[in-house]
Parts: sequence; C-alpha cells; structure tokens
Amino acid sequence: MTQPTTMESNRSTDAAVVELLRVEQSLGIADLSTALGVTATAVRQRLDRLMKAGLVERSTIARPRGRPAHAYRLTPAGRKSGGDNFRDLAFVLWREIRGVREPAVRQGLLARIGSAMADMYRPQIRGETVADRLESVAGLMRSRSIACGVEPAASGARNLPVLASYACPYPELAEEDRTICAAERLMIQELAGAPVALSECRLDGAGCCRFTADASRSGEAAGLETAPGLENEPVAASNAERFHPLHSPARASERVV
Repeated sequence: MTQPTTMESNRSTDAAVVELLRVEQSLGIADLSTALGVTATAVRQRLDRLMKAGLVERSTIARPRGRPAHAYRLTPAGRKSGGDNFRDLAFVLWREIRGVREPAVRQGLLARIGSAMADMYRPQIRGETVADRLESVAGLMRSRSIACGVEPAASGARNLPVLASYACPYPELAEEDRTICAAERLMIQELAGAPVALSECRLDGAGCCRFTADASRSGEAAGLETAPGLENEPVAASNAERFHPLHSPARASERVV
C-alpha cells in the first residue's frame, strides 16, 4: 500500500484546521489542540504553514494579567478555499451551450468564450513576434501545471511556429465534447496575434496537441469559419483534419453551423 507523502499528510492535517476555523470563526491554540487531539506544538506548526500560505491570520487579545493571547481566523482567501469545485458546473454550462438550437448563437458563444479566456490571460503575455507570444502562452500554461512548449517550424514550413501541449487543460470535458478544443484554439489565436490551427490532437492518437500559428499573417483576424464548432451532430472523429492550417473558407463543412 502506498504511504502518503509528507506534503499530502500536511495538506490533510492543515485542512482540518481550516475546517474548524470555518465553523468556529476564531480559535486559540488550546482550543485547536483539544479539538484536533494533537499537541500545541503540532497546532503551531500547522498554523505557521497556513499563515505563510495566506489562509489564516492571527490577532492579539489583551488580557488583564500575563501575556496577551492569540486567536486565529481564516483570511478572505482561506474562506474561499473550500469552494473550488467547478467541474460539474463546467459540464452543465458546456452542455447548455451545445443545446442552443440557433447555429449563429452557438457560433457567437464559442467566439465569446475564446475571447473571454484570452482577455483573462492577455496582461501576462509578452513578445514582439508570434513565436515569442506563443512562448509566453506556453510559460503561462506551465505555471498552471500544464506541460507545454514551443517547437520550431517543421522543415520546409515557413513562419509556422508550433505550440505543443502535452497535457489537456480540460481532459474530461474534451473527451465528452471535443468542441472545447475550438475555444482553446481561439484563445491561443487571440493571444498569438495570428491565425492558429489545431494541426494534431491527442484525442486522435497524437503524442500531444499541436497548435500551429501562421506567423506570416500576424495581426490578421482569422474568421470563425476556421473553427469547428457547436454543431447539432457530434464532432467528427478527427479534429486534426478539421483544424488543418490555412483552411479555405470554401470548405463549408468545417464552418461553425
């Protein structure tokens, strides 16, 4: 049987302190020691970690005699720490988008989702060239524990830097509904400042998802016809084919309909 790591053990015991403070609002070390059944020293160690993480704060309580006492309570960040389950909400919202009957409305929603995601990350993106901005996007993803990097253009491919994502940011959602890939592609496209295509997809058996940017068209707004979208029917088996670089607008089957 695998033994829990020190980090996992600390996370579990620290969570018990957070939950007590969530219920009792403010407690002293003696109160926490009694409630948790551990020594005052162990409580202090847990509180130290939580204060360094910004989840708990300490206040001083003056007493008529002796040394002042300390009380501990959750910070605003600590109070928010228990409500981070967005998975079910994301599934429900995405299914509702799929359920919109009007194609133009679905197309608009997809575009707005991609743009909103880009707006959220745009202040953190740096770089003068498309390749530099893609590298900045990759760094942003890595900071969120998503293995990612920028590959040089393939031999014979001029001005086509590639963002390679080795882990999906939305694995369960993507497996259920691959059109989330369209929103991600639109986000990367806006951040890169050039048309971007999903040229390879892990869901098609590729080793990673590769987003290919056409740096020669930097600053050009790509039309939504390049994005597979929220069709009435399930998404076709191959995202790579639908996202091939430099789609022709004449390929109506690949438009968001």
